[in-house]
Amino acid sequence: MTGNTAHTALWPAPIASGPVDATVTVPGSKSVTNRALVLAALASEPGWLRRPLRSRDTVLMAEALRAMGVQIDETVNPYGGEAWRVIPAGLHGPATVDVGNAGTVMRFLPPVAALADGPIRFDGDPRSYERPLHGVIDALRVLGARIDDEGRGALPLTVHGGGALDGGRVSIDASSSSQFVSALLLSGPRFNQGAEVRHVGPSLPSLPHIKMTVEMLRASGAKVDTPEYGGEPNVWRVDPSALLGSDLTVEPDLSNAQPFLAAALITGGRVTIPDWPERTTQPGDALRELFTRMGGSCELTEKGLTFTGTGRIHGIDADLSDVGELTPGIAAVAALADSESVLRGVGHLRLHETDRLAALTKEINELGGDVTETEDGLRIRPRPLRSGVFHTYDDHRLATAGAVLGLAVDGIEVENVATTAKTLPDFPEMWSAMLSPLSPARA
Repeated sequence: MTGNTAHTALWPAPIASGPVDATVTVPGSKSVTNRALVLAALASEPGWLRRPLRSRDTVLMAEALRAMGVQIDETVNPYGGEAWRVIPAGLHGPATVDVGNAGTVMRFLPPVAALADGPIRFDGDPRSYERPLHGVIDALRVLGARIDDEGRGALPLTVHGGGALDGGRVSIDASSSSQFVSALLLSGPRFNQGAEVRHVGPSLPSLPHIKMTVEMLRASGAKVDTPEYGGEPNVWRVDPSALLGSDLTVEPDLSNAQPFLAAALITGGRVTIPDWPERTTQPGDALRELFTRMGGSCELTEKGLTFTGTGRIHGIDADLSDVGELTPGIAAVAALADSESVLRGVGHLRLHETDRLAALTKEINELGGDVTETEDGLRIRPRPLRSGVFHTYDDHRLATAGAVLGLAVDGIEVENVATTAKTLPDFPEMWSAMLSPLSPARA
């Protein structure tokens, strides 16, 4: 398990004094924002991105595209929120891209860089060197790109763009990250032969994210064949074509709604998330079913999603392979439940911002819990928890998991809660506002 120990500031996680009753407006989806930025940068005409998420990961993506020549103008409408105007341009180097520790930036942009004219160097946080990138690197070489990574199969690396890429057929093992598939599909329309991506290996995790990529490609005018629409299993094809400029309003990030919905479940309160979509490819939509199984109820109306807890939390046996990013929050809730939980299908989380399975096991157990790692997940046996420091390893979802535990356990201090800025700016303020008697109540 790797973590940057430089960030040692401790945040006293507030304990809930009673049932919460709040409306929480969640910022836009990181996954949608960063995919939309890539597609807009590759389009044949300018486009708009409205209500985008402004966070570390999305700012890194925007700055990286700017470094390659894309113009992104930011405007603020006091009535409609922030909007970004993306004006495509000839992609070019030399340029240096800072990926931070953002999986979408480190994986989605090397294919874009292969289309640039000139060298693009990619570097990032120390943890980014350890995250798998070989699937993208190897695939791009097969498709005609020239990449210098000194044989690491990881960052840092330089893509020597030639202004175009042949493209064509490629087979990859994307079992460590579905982002390998999305990365090739997003740029595929700009390849001379398009792209046919075949997954060979163990089961793919996070399939909803690939579906999100496909739907967004189609909305931009691309023709995509997928297994769900009569295509071969584990094969995605995107034809070469011009991409249209779009005018997209970004959905709220449903995965980032998780800690607030968990607060309703744990405290027996009510939380409303405005603008929850009726239909979405976001994995966070699974929270409606998962948290209902754990003891709450939800109602989707024109006002949004209202989740109500009973104050009782039940254990769960769940395959989270499609929604692995929800695992830290579910594990935190499960540690407070009235029965054992088994979370399966998430072995790939060992390769995320940190080894999330090892981190959750260590941190919950050091508070008095009983968590054991399995081959592909966690077994959680609830025990009375005590105060202590909850380390986050520079992982935003570990930080919000610590806050969730702090609702019910007095004296938990979350290390480096500022890491939540990766995808959820102002989380500590949002958390305090939800717990305040002055929180915006449901209408």
